Amino acid sequence: MKTLVFQGDSITDCGRTGIGDGNNMGMGYPAFIAAQLLGDQPEKEWNIINRGISGHRVVDLYARWKMDTLNLKPDILSILIGVNDTWHECRQNGVDVPRYDKFYRMLMDWTLEVLPDVKLVLMEPFVLPFGAVEDSWLPEMDARRAVVRKIAEGYKTVFVPLQSVFNDALKRAPQEYWLKDGVHPTAAGHRLIQKAWLEAAKEFIN
Repeated sequence: MKTLVFQGDSITDCGRTGIGDGNNMGMGYPAFIAAQLLGDQPEKEWNIINRGISGHRVVDLYARWKMDTLNLKPDILSILIGVNDTWHECRQNGVDVPRYDKFYRMLMDWTLEVLPDVKLVLMEPFVLPFGAVEDSWLPEMDARRAVVRKIAEGYKTVFVPLQSVFNDALKRAPQEYWLKDGVHPTAAGHRLIQKAWLEAAKEFIN
């Protein structure tokens, strides 16, 4: 059996919370990935768990990391976090980029201390400039993406370049086709994430 855990905010949650107890996968990219792996590889007995929670920042992940990640003993751990660290500053509760970097690295160190053999997939936070996204977010989101890329390089993890994925998708359809509000993906946007994740993590899942 292989255990795959998805961690993150509302993009990962995507309706998972509030729908009852049990291992609800939500309606987004974790469910899409789970459907493909479970359908294509029944012999691997995948145990796929979504622990994304809407509204969470990197510090919220840290607060629940033991219960919602380490105790699950994942073989593969996927993390997408960052947009709320910027967005919540409108309520004076954001997490600045240096602290985002610090807490993200604390999560990495803690995880590898407890689970030295875990395979890590770090996903780049992304936005498109419309809807909820203000122009002032863009430089900060660029900085957060640089943080995640640098962490992925330093810790030698898989990196999923989601901003590039969505930027490239704009050549095929307008931004509203892929994201509802500049942050949250449509079904088509979740499909983009699914494809990018499976391609980036193929060495872990095949």
